[in-house]
Amino acid sequence: MTFELLCATLIALLFGTLICFGGYRLFLALLPIWGFFFGFGLGAQSVQLLFGQAFLATVTSWVVGFVVAILFAVLSYLFYIFAVAVIAGSLGYGLGLAIIGIFSDSLNLIAWLLGMVLAIVLIVVTLRFNLAKYVIITATAVGGAAATIATLVVGVENVQLLSLAQNPVKVMATGSLIWTLLFLLLAGAGLAVQLAVNRQWEIESYNRWAELQAG
Repeated sequence: MTFELLCATLIALLFGTLICFGGYRLFLALLPIWGFFFGFGLGAQSVQLLFGQAFLATVTSWVVGFVVAILFAVLSYLFYIFAVAVIAGSLGYGLGLAIIGIFSDSLNLIAWLLGMVLAIVLIVVTLRFNLAKYVIITATAVGGAAATIATLVVGVENVQLLSLAQNPVKVMATGSLIWTLLFLLLAGAGLAVQLAVNRQWEIESYNRWAELQAG
């Protein structure tokens, strides 16, 4: 491992761990980043299914991915309700892909549809019952743990980053059981710590577009 790769790996591990254990406190700073990456993945995967192509195999998938990513990032920054919808939707969508990903080697229409249905359901439930705090904590604990373990899997198991990005659950399920156990333990620890630390702390909602218009 080169020095540059070692530094990049350590930074990725630190970032993933920070999100896992402090995601709720960092939520406002994470909004554009989270929205960008979720939008990019959703856009690229939608093109993949629509045209029957490999993941990020064409310029079209990259362009659509970036357009959706920028749109999600900007809207998440401007509107709190959209930011909550994005993080709830990403959790539901990821859960749908994870369920099908255990049995399938690649993204398919069933996985995409299940992901979209669960995303919509979780968004509606989150907004209807004011569960934003708990959804944010859960999503950041799971997302941070996934980023941390994914970094280790790429470095230790020599797994291709593109394969991991396309179907992380399948890579984890077919690999060593230790990675799955570490992921579950880290996500559980992050969830417990965030719930305890943020028991009396709440994020204030915002509408930056209205503030810009008023200013």
